[in-house]
Amino acid sequence: MSDDEEQIRALIERWAAAVHQGDLDGVLVDHAEDIVMFDVPPPYEGVRGIDAYRETWPPFFAWQEQGASFEIESLDVTVGGDVAFAHALLRCGAPQELAEQPENRLRLTLGLRREQGRWVVAHEHHSFPDTSAGNATPAAERQVRAIHRR
Repeated sequence: MSDDEEQIRALIERWAAAVHQGDLDGVLVDHAEDIVMFDVPPPYEGVRGIDAYRETWPPFFAWQEQGASFEIESLDVTVGGDVAFAHALLRCGAPQELAEQPENRLRLTLGLRREQGRWVVAHEHHSFPDTSAGNATPAAERQVRAIHRR
């Protein structure tokens, strides 16, 4: 593993620990001023800039204080020059949610860049799999697959 990969892995692990601890300063420290984040909850167009990013965390921390988990399960990092990306799977949910859907994972993708010699997160994307597809009718599923093939 390269030194850059190790630095990025440590950055992401520190970030996840800060999220789990409800440490807002720790969550923000390694993010770019012009961060773009697409998250599970609205706003649907995402948030842009460190101030908007900061505002998304207090509601999550309040929810998490009710006993929810936020733990990295797997993490892969790819580095190329002054840019890198990482993707991870996390156990994220309240105990009851995790008991009802133990296989469900939060998907995390990060885009990083080197600024003044250090790595910062410039793009962050969180998502959960859409489990509603099991409720789709066969006709609706065929329509979606046809659109996807085009």
